[in-house]
Amino acid sequence: MPSVLQNSGTTWHTAGLLWQLRPSDTEVELLAHTRNVISSELEEETGLETGWIQNGGLFIASNKQRLDEYKRLMSLGKAYGIESYVLSPAETKDLYPLMNVKDLYGTLYVPKDGTMDPAGTCTTLSRAATARGATVIENCPVTGIQVKVDDLGIKRLKAVETAHGTIQTPCVVNCAGVWATKLGKMAGVNVPLIAMHHAYVVTERIEGIQNMPNVRDHDASVYLRLQGDALSVGGYEQNPIFWEDVSCNNLFFILFFCFPPESFTADHKPLMGEAPEVRGFFLGCGFNSAGMMLGGGCGKELAHWIIHGRPEKDMYGYDIRRFHHSLTNNNRWIRERSHESYAKNYSVVFPFDEPLASRNMRKDPFHQVLQEQGCVFQERHGWERPGWFNRDGPAPILDYDYYSAYDVPKNTDYKYSEILGKEYTFDFPPHHDVIRDECLTCRNAVAVFDMSYFGKFYLTGPDAKKAADWLFTADVNKAPGSTVYTCMLNKRGGVESDLTVSRLEPSPAHLPLTPESNGEAYYLAIGGGVAQHNWSHIQAVLQDQGFHCTLIDHTEDMGMISIQGPKSRELLQEVLDSDLSSDAFPFSTHKIVNAAGHKVRAMRLSFVGEMGWELHIPKESCLPVYHAVRAAGAKYGICNAGYRAIDSLSIEKGYRHWHADLRPDDTPLEAGLAFTCKMKTSIPFLGRKALEAQKAEGLRRRIVCFTVDEKVPMFGLETIFRNSVPVGHLRRSEFGFAIDKTIGYGYIRNPDGGVVSPDFVRSGEFTLERMGVTYKATAHLKSPFDPENKRVKGIYG
Repeated sequence: MPSVLQNSGTTWHTAGLLWQLRPSDTEVELLAHTRNVISSELEEETGLETGWIQNGGLFIASNKQRLDEYKRLMSLGKAYGIESYVLSPAETKDLYPLMNVKDLYGTLYVPKDGTMDPAGTCTTLSRAATARGATVIENCPVTGIQVKVDDLGIKRLKAVETAHGTIQTPCVVNCAGVWATKLGKMAGVNVPLIAMHHAYVVTERIEGIQNMPNVRDHDASVYLRLQGDALSVGGYEQNPIFWEDVSCNNLFFILFFCFPPESFTADHKPLMGEAPEVRGFFLGCGFNSAGMMLGGGCGKELAHWIIHGRPEKDMYGYDIRRFHHSLTNNNRWIRERSHESYAKNYSVVFPFDEPLASRNMRKDPFHQVLQEQGCVFQERHGWERPGWFNRDGPAPILDYDYYSAYDVPKNTDYKYSEILGKEYTFDFPPHHDVIRDECLTCRNAVAVFDMSYFGKFYLTGPDAKKAADWLFTADVNKAPGSTVYTCMLNKRGGVESDLTVSRLEPSPAHLPLTPESNGEAYYLAIGGGVAQHNWSHIQAVLQDQGFHCTLIDHTEDMGMISIQGPKSRELLQEVLDSDLSSDAFPFSTHKIVNAAGHKVRAMRLSFVGEMGWELHIPKESCLPVYHAVRAAGAKYGICNAGYRAIDSLSIEKGYRHWHADLRPDDTPLEAGLAFTCKMKTSIPFLGRKALEAQKAEGLRRRIVCFTVDEKVPMFGLETIFRNSVPVGHLRRSEFGFAIDKTIGYGYIRNPDGGVVSPDFVRSGEFTLERMGVTYKATAHLKSPFDPENKRVKGIYG
């Protein structure tokens, strides 16, 4: 299997820094693997040195917010056994005598951070690879990629053409760095990255600098790498130079300055995994100046991806399929978002930050009317989705101003940007009270949520039933009119998605509400942020199993609003022409009904733990139906509510949030979703064997709900201690307004490696560490809100 590499790109000039702490549990694990390989494993295997120097790392904070971020990293590190210390300016001066500490707020010191030598590391890696049977061919340019179309019409990799001959192969890995886009075009694959100049300077000899830790001054946007008795200094400015056409010969130096190319992506994450356009074409590029430090961990995951079909860890944030296909070939989106990711490379990672670049790429039919009502939008998957509703009027999103670089006029009186700036905190945000009102209105009266960005797919065809049985963990082949909450798994039993599947009546086509079907047909509603990922996953499974099915995407053709709360039935009974009583319209069912004279698909479901219905509406009918709902709801005290409210309401009820407390490295058994799995039937499904083995062995980790009585904000990544021993970290945390407590969910392990039983949870005393401070926590095996699940059934009082 060929890997196309270009080591005259970023690798030769990289600083080779390795920091162990990042605001992502997956990245901490990837960095740990790289460090183990570079610091010990490679040298033990080959006898060659990688140039690893463990001189430590020092992060500088010039303000309280930055130090708070470092404290969050320190607390997360305790879950992984990473030694780190928050130092005062005086303590920093003792550690680094040459540093001027007068303007410092504090620092984070990680003693076991270090650097690797790029040349030594690459030489050692190639030696280890060849010893295991690999062949390294240098000076062998790729001139073309051959793609074939199989009998099912699927594009697959066929061969790699080079100046010295053609290599027949079903698989290739694009590791060409800033040249990856050109290589992708050879196969008809979009590679959304862009090259920019990245400058660094090497100082003269500095007396006393030897053995000092490497330094990152995030607020000044620079790093200082120890280089013998000198420093290599680089940084990230807000006006980087775009490298429009990168050849292999246009690198240049001026005195001690170097101006090499770096590749950056739209969300500051690498591009990995199998391209959706061509089976067998894998990506390993776009590392945003972090290729050396992430390379070891990512390389291992990519190898597992190729061999077994999935990585071992949760790599969704790196998976090329996280981007919608309408974005990956959009030059404006790639350029603007990549610029912003470069300019914000060292910015504090706040919980509620949103991009300013390339917004308004995908808007649903409700966008304008919600904006007029003060909607503060979030960007997900290119969609503008409602975040929360500002009481001070509209806050429209303007065209990107490149932070006033390149002579682009700076946006003035930019209300949306000003609101975001106020949200930059690790405390409760200023809109906390607004979210409270939206949540409590839903709990006590009724709220309407715009959830149009959800993916909306139809699965039809002669093998649709076989495909549904294999794809979905739950038995979705109930009576037509049923809607089932289910998961989709990979073969290791990890959750690729949670979704609802509705079985449809055979009928002639009446798109977009019903597809033409003479046999089995299903309607899939999937969280919009992962719709492209799920689309690709389903297509790959259908292809690999040889099912004769059609998957139809009608996401753009329909809107969807969800009306939730104790008054939802009374309200909707005035809008819909159907009996909404529990006998006539029970929970987890759906019907085609008329809403204010327009046909819609109504589903009795809830993602917030209240009685309610979703209305899936053809695009042209969205606004009339919405206005009818709002008009009928006025006397019931209806309000608009956004996804910040959904986040709070759903965690309060104990519902999972995909890619937060439910990921491809979590199984339904670990996540408390065993009820979604048809284990009591004999029906095989993807991942079943792995679940059966896990059930027989016993769970080695388990999700647990924690509540904290003190009113303290938590956002995830807080370390969980059981009897003063770290056993995990929170994946997700919000404030629950109905129970008036902070709620968090995290997976815990037994430090002895044993089974995590319910008794193990009940018998422990738990604390959560937030920014270096511990808080007593109560562990729950069931949601503390409505544990008997009465409210979704319409049982109140």
